[in-house]
Parts: sequence; structure tokens; C-alpha cells
Amino acid sequence: MGVDLPAELDALTGQLAVLAEGVVSVCRLSGGLTNTNFKLVTTKGSYVVRISSPKSSLLAIDRENELYNSIVAAAVGVGAKVIESLRKPNVMVVEYIEGKTLSARDLAEGQLIDRIALACRRLHGAARFASNFNMFAIQRGYLDIVLQRGFYLPKGYLDYQEVVLAMERAMAISPEELVPCNNDLLAENFIDDGEEIHIIDYEYSGNNEPGFELGNIWSESNLTLGQLDELCCAYYGQDDPGRIARARLWGLMSKYGWTLWGSIQAAVAEIDFDFLEWGLEKYQRAVAEFNSADFEDLLARVSR
Repeated sequence: MGVDLPAELDALTGQLAVLAEGVVSVCRLSGGLTNTNFKLVTTKGSYVVRISSPKSSLLAIDRENELYNSIVAAAVGVGAKVIESLRKPNVMVVEYIEGKTLSARDLAEGQLIDRIALACRRLHGAARFASNFNMFAIQRGYLDIVLQRGFYLPKGYLDYQEVVLAMERAMAISPEELVPCNNDLLAENFIDDGEEIHIIDYEYSGNNEPGFELGNIWSESNLTLGQLDELCCAYYGQDDPGRIARARLWGLMSKYGWTLWGSIQAAVAEIDFDFLEWGLEKYQRAVAEFNSADFEDLLARVSR
């Protein structure tokens, strides 16, 4: 139909079936920090074409795991349907979900908390994902990379390592059952189609405690402690101080761990984004949590 393809997509002509359908329009989507994303409209449908950066392996992203889990999430209607994929280069084509991409402000307004909890329960009720995700292990892996390669490490970061070990021991006493989790639920990974909220982007997906999912949502959108309580109550169906404490500690650990994600990306990513500032903001909030007056009480509540 005479539509000029961006170079990244033109290079995939003959490899992706959707490019042979008759391209009506194509545009680059904003927001991808580890992928280049395009919305592709053809005579047969609308899709998102995700082209992964070859440097994302440093970030503990397993693309085969992502593909498998994306298919599982789509099977319960919460994720986008996977249309096709390539291994080299690593490309995944998924259906384009019409709806509003949420923002942290949307979540902070508080009116979506019940629906967010419902979307999480739908995902967590899916078939088991391909592998497990543990932020304590992820953080240790990131730290090894940062130290070995001389990447930026925030001042005082290592001062909290012993505290993190104590937190890991406390949380291992009464763990939650692992369920399929997205593990990276910034607000923009929720799409509201007006009836249901969908969850996209399964790069870090894996079986994990539901408390991590809830705590990470709280952390990524910088919600209040009261909103974390509401989210946990909506998800679990009751007010459970122990589970709320657990979600809060997982939120803290996500901030501490993703800080190093920012350091690695600042060193290897080729896009124009201030990853160091992004990571430092998370680190500063993590430090505030570590030094809060109720941190020891949180540890006590999860170890009962």
C-alpha cells in the first residue's frame, strides 16, 4: 500500500508474516527502555512489534521465558495475544490492545485499586510460568555485574547489604505460595479497555509471591502506605497486617534492586534516557524505608 517501513521493520521483511498482510500504517511507540516498539496496522489487524536490544541479557531478561509466559498470560485473557516471534533478531509480535495506557497519576487517584487487584488475581490464576523470579537473587546478580564492570554504584549502597540479608531471612520463615507474576508493574504496563484492565510486558515475569507484585505496584507508582493497604485488602479480600508488611518489604526490595538496573542501563543502553537519575530516585526512597521507624516492626511481622 505504499507505506514506508522504518529501517528496523524493513529489515524484517520476509521474516515476519504480519509484514506481508498489507501495511496500512506504522508508528514508533514511546516508553520502551529495553525494546524498540512499533504499532503496526495491516489489512488484517493491529499489532505491536517488539524488537529487543541484544544488550538486555545483562538485565537478567530471558527472552524465551518472556515468550512462554506471554502466551500463558494471554490464555487467561489478561495479556496480549502472541501472534508470532523470531529468535535472531529477537522479535515478538502481539495483538494491539485498544485502551488507555495507565499512568502513575491514574493509580494514585485511587479509583482503580479494586480493578488493578482483580487484574493481578486473573494473572496469578494462570498456569505456572516457565521459571521463578526472586528479587533477592536478581539484586545479587546485578550487584556482581556493577562491581565487576565498574558501573556506577550509589554512595552507601553496600551499607545496606547486611540489612537485606536479615530481611531475606525473615521473609523466608513464612513464604507465600508462588504464582505467575509480571514482576514489573509500573503503571504503564496496565491497559484499561473500559471493561477490563490488561497487563502487558512480561520481560521479568516468573513465579513469585503475590506480595511482591503488590509491593512493586506500590513502589513503581509511588503510592501512599494507605493505598498499599487498600491494594492488599482488595487482593486478599481481608485486612491482613502480616501480608501488608510483606508487600511493603517486597516494595522496598524492588526499589533497592531496580536501582542497579538503572546503573547497568546507564552503562549499556543506547537510548536517550537518564537511567542514573531514575535509579537514584528509587535508591533514595529505599534508604528512607530502611531507616524508617517501623522497619524492625515490619521484619517482626513477616517472621511470625
